[in-house]
Amino acid sequence: CTAFGAVSFSLPAKLIDGGVAGLVGVTCVFPIDLAKTRLQNQQGTKVYSGLLDCLVKTIRAEGYLGMYRGAAVNLILVTPEKAIKLAANDVFRQKLSKGGRLPLWAEILAGCGAGTCQVVVTTPMEMLKIQLQDAGRLAAQRTVSAPAPPLTEPPSPRPSATGITLELLRTRGLIGLYRGAGATLLRDVPFSMIYFPLFAKLNTLGRREQGCHGDTQERAPFVQSFMAGCAAGSVAAVAVTPLDVIKTRLQTLKKGVGEDSYRGLADCARRIWSREGPSAFLKGATCRALVIAPLFGIAQGVYFLGAGEQVLAVFR
Repeated sequence: CTAFGAVSFSLPAKLIDGGVAGLVGVTCVFPIDLAKTRLQNQQGTKVYSGLLDCLVKTIRAEGYLGMYRGAAVNLILVTPEKAIKLAANDVFRQKLSKGGRLPLWAEILAGCGAGTCQVVVTTPMEMLKIQLQDAGRLAAQRTVSAPAPPLTEPPSPRPSATGITLELLRTRGLIGLYRGAGATLLRDVPFSMIYFPLFAKLNTLGRREQGCHGDTQERAPFVQSFMAGCAAGSVAAVAVTPLDVIKTRLQTLKKGVGEDSYRGLADCARRIWSREGPSAFLKGATCRALVIAPLFGIAQGVYFLGAGEQVLAVFR
């Protein structure tokens, strides 16, 4: 085997690995992500008291499938999103490494590059997902704060990803799908700068033997990659929760009764601080940790199994 810097790097295989990892991870944790979005968007009338209350009320009002509201968009777009994120980090780590070694500053820089690259897909994905996830909260809030409508009045139609996309393109153009891109960048870049170096350290604990590419990451068993992804994911997720709250509020198009609209990042942060207090910036932190920890644990475990390499080997 050659040194890490001289090995042939299969970008298509890494993209497949990242896509498969994202699909598996999102399928497992999406209901908790839905609860996180609804809890973060609560401002006036409180519909949910916590994670379990949100999930129970969602099942009662919308059925079991209601917990997967917006999952289709996520499952379609998470493939390129996770593929870009995980593969970009690998590419940057390879380019920045010297003799198979990577200093901490280079690991942080690689994470920064990965987080920046993924925003191209993450922003429209989150934009559509949030509208679909929050629709149930708005409907529940109306029933709490207003009398029941006459029986002759038809129920409001549920929003669809296609309908929201077409409306945004018609009224605001392509830029409408990238509303909150700055906030997404401010969340995802610090997350990746924390997550990837921490994961790399945890993934090599107790192992000195290098893989055939001179990279100790390649020798990690599935369980270690899973646990490292869970630990690093939860730490990074909680650290950037205030930025996630701001991003969610900015990307929510329809507001409930008495809820604020915002003119930008600074205005959003100022209003949340003055009207809801500093604790509002940690809304959904537990949910976010419960989502990100298994999501990245599963994703990293599947990623290191190397499904992409096996798929491409079939066609050779």
